[in-house]
Amino acid sequence: MASTVPTPHLFANVLARVHAICNALVSEGVLPAGIDLSRVVVEPTKDASHGDMASNAAMVLAKEAKAKPRDLADAIAAKLREDDLVTSVDVAGPGFINLTLKSSAWADALRAVLRDGASYGRSAVGAGEKVNVEYVSANPTGPMHVGHCRGAVFGDALASLLDCAGYDVTREYYINDAGAQVDVLARSAHLRYREALGEAIGDIPEGLYPGDYLVPVGQALVAEYGAALNQMPEDKWLPITRAKAISMMMEMIKGDLAALNISHGVFFSERSLIAGSTDMVGATIDFLRAKGDVYEGRLPPPKGKPIDDYEDREQTLFRATAYGDDVDRPLLKSDGGYTYFASDIAYHKTKFDRGFLNMVDVWGADHGGYIKRVQAAIKAVTAGKAELDVKIVQLVKLLRNGEPVKMSKRSGDFVTLREVVDEVGSDAVRFMMLFRKNDAVLDFDLAKVIEQSKDNPVFYVQYGHARGHSIFRNAREMLADLPLETEARIAYLQDAVMERLDDIAELGLMRQLALYPRMIESAATAHEPHRIAFYLYDLASEFHALWTRGRDMPHLRFIITNDAELTKARLALVQSVVSVLASGLAVLGVTAPDEMR
Repeated sequence: MASTVPTPHLFANVLARVHAICNALVSEGVLPAGIDLSRVVVEPTKDASHGDMASNAAMVLAKEAKAKPRDLADAIAAKLREDDLVTSVDVAGPGFINLTLKSSAWADALRAVLRDGASYGRSAVGAGEKVNVEYVSANPTGPMHVGHCRGAVFGDALASLLDCAGYDVTREYYINDAGAQVDVLARSAHLRYREALGEAIGDIPEGLYPGDYLVPVGQALVAEYGAALNQMPEDKWLPITRAKAISMMMEMIKGDLAALNISHGVFFSERSLIAGSTDMVGATIDFLRAKGDVYEGRLPPPKGKPIDDYEDREQTLFRATAYGDDVDRPLLKSDGGYTYFASDIAYHKTKFDRGFLNMVDVWGADHGGYIKRVQAAIKAVTAGKAELDVKIVQLVKLLRNGEPVKMSKRSGDFVTLREVVDEVGSDAVRFMMLFRKNDAVLDFDLAKVIEQSKDNPVFYVQYGHARGHSIFRNAREMLADLPLETEARIAYLQDAVMERLDDIAELGLMRQLALYPRMIESAATAHEPHRIAFYLYDLASEFHALWTRGRDMPHLRFIITNDAELTKARLALVQSVVSVLASGLAVLGVTAPDEMR
């Protein structure tokens, strides 16, 4: 059975050794007592010719130590050369420390992959810290479109990544059910209600939602109320219709998300901020006013780019500039209602009140200008105790063979998420939405993402996993006792002689596998799940390349008929690749097939 407690990974091991050396230099008086080692890192070298790993220790400690970086690097390097894990150490440039490890280090790292099994790569770096990831939060006015899809996949993968790194993650959806758009939704649904009663409604009027997804809402209203709503004035039927439409739209949205294997733990209603027993928006404004962060005043006319919420009048303002924003922000509209921003402050305060000091919001590309004010508000309502990281997801250009895809008839003016998932599958959608950094525009070609070629990253990675299982099936002709069940096979391979793996391509693959736990930690810390997709593609590429070398050079094949020991070692390497591919794909929410046809 694989261990449930991950072994400290190789990079963490070497970093601990560098820290120990720095502490020894403290005792020798080379470094001052209490020196901060938190910025010291050990990372892969950018160029393999420079060694296996590099450390910035001398560069980041020199100023506090009042030493020249190069001299300090020489002192650290001298002690590293005595380490039993290290073959050689070089000091480069102004003080970078490059080290090359003994081949036994990579064999031991491979044993760690097998020993940890499914837990390999999982980390405790998050230390159980609570983190709230809010994503999707699409207005409940219709089915999700392909633009929502990218934020949904990004947020879900980030939540899984943070969980893998040891954080206590809450997945949250903020339902925007209190703005003017839901009244438009209600009027659009009421039109479909009249249609369901047999009335000819003609063309959908400008300003209402034209998609036929509201037809079932109208039919449901007829089934529940008959013609009664038609006898009511608008102020009576509108809240009834609005509630029904929102409820049915949210069920539709949850179904769309389920098609992508996405579910949220919390659905928070914007309307609940003002519709409950306590007006939380008003209470938040009063809280900020008591702190001196709300005042009555006038905003100066905007310079350059217009400010969309600017009004030349005396109004209630949040002192956002005291917390890093460019201008103070209105909290009340001219009609006395709350601004959207005021509701947003109250909503984020509820997150803090629920114990979240670490918050991540995933927003669309059109919300970039809104970041500073919300971050300023969170500083104010949490006394600087909480942090908000806003991740912007850029637009998705939907193509088919390079040509833009036409709009959906069902939605009226956009391509729905469900249509895309139904055409190419959840795996292709999820992987390709993550195979580009979130803040870069993404071209999503429906024809390309189902190609069976190296140019299709999701196929290439999944095929790597399937190829590994194909090798196991073939190996049973030589090793009849090789189990096909994963846990049993891992146990069977534990005593493989990893030192037999000495080809340059095998060692390269072992180095790539050793990198995985550190990559998980760095990707989680940076809130960048795309790093997982990039890593998996690189790992699969190296694995496929090694397989190809074996086809051209028989002595490098995974199965050597007259050398059971070497075959077992190579199968251990294959198993490690399969395990890491499956682990990374699980973080991305993509399946890892054992066979592909």
